[in-house]
Amino acid sequence: MSTPMMEAAVVRAFGAPLDVGPLPVPNPGPGQVLVRMEATGVCHTDLHAARGDWPIKPRLPFVPGHEGVGIIDAVGDDVALFQRGDRVGVAWLHSACGHCEYCVGGWETLCEAQADTGYSVNGTFAEYALAQASHVVPLPEEPDAAILAPLLCAGVTTYKGIRETEARPGQCLVVSGLGGLGHLAVQYGVAMGLRVFGVDISPDKLALAERLGAEGVFDGNAPGCVEQVRRATRGGGHGVLVTAVSPSAFSQSIGMARRGGTIALVGLPPGEFNTPIFDLVLRRITLRGSIVGTRNDLREAVSIAMRAGIRPHLEVHRLHQINDVFARLHRGHVNGRVVIRFE
Repeated sequence: MSTPMMEAAVVRAFGAPLDVGPLPVPNPGPGQVLVRMEATGVCHTDLHAARGDWPIKPRLPFVPGHEGVGIIDAVGDDVALFQRGDRVGVAWLHSACGHCEYCVGGWETLCEAQADTGYSVNGTFAEYALAQASHVVPLPEEPDAAILAPLLCAGVTTYKGIRETEARPGQCLVVSGLGGLGHLAVQYGVAMGLRVFGVDISPDKLALAERLGAEGVFDGNAPGCVEQVRRATRGGGHGVLVTAVSPSAFSQSIGMARRGGTIALVGLPPGEFNTPIFDLVLRRITLRGSIVGTRNDLREAVSIAMRAGIRPHLEVHRLHQINDVFARLHRGHVNGRVVIRFE
């Protein structure tokens, strides 16, 4: 009997083009589900993974992707939560230990034994993907899978990041970086009752943020940008969310924060940035990393998006175009989010 095959995009060498071709369809083990992909988002993390940009690198070869929407095609033993035909999301957090201080304390994304989709286990740049039944999220039958896919990482990451700034309704949120994550952050911020201001260096992304409800937008390369933001917000953002993949944007964000404000960093550019200790101490600025979101955060992010009409600005492509998509993503030429749709 022949082995069923699927099309997948595989990283075989860091920095090399992905190899798009056939792979065997995996079989679900105990506690696992096999998901037939309808669509998967393309995240900047996928590009970093494929380039080997970060200190902890994936083990080659591997399949990237962690914003997968699909239909359960088969279930392994000991799976009671889902059945064949259910629509689910396959997100970044593939699994966690479930018993460490972080897991039991509601911070499973900090679990040191976690496995991550498209990084430490094969991901969603394939027609089928394996997932832990405990960590997939149920999704509505509507809308289109392409609309849901970016919520599984870009959506939950920005929603959680905004919450980490502790900005309250009526207060000012500055979003630095208005691309795949940032344009969703603008919509989540508005839905959460915040006054949202955006910073980017792309005129197209600034214009998109304005259309999505940003009260003011600013060119990050313009002289005096920080002062413009501080004037518009009357002292700086109560919260500043940095989604940009640029160390200079991280440095710039400190000046955009109000006294007593909180900066949440979710972008992951390679390298480091200078932190002015004097400013942080005297202005009581909180500088905080924010990593994706828990399963509960993800359910909340999807629910809010459905109720508030939050929709990603999309380009839809096919899997064989992934290398062209990566090249444009690397150059910063994607306005919104790219989604790969499967047949």
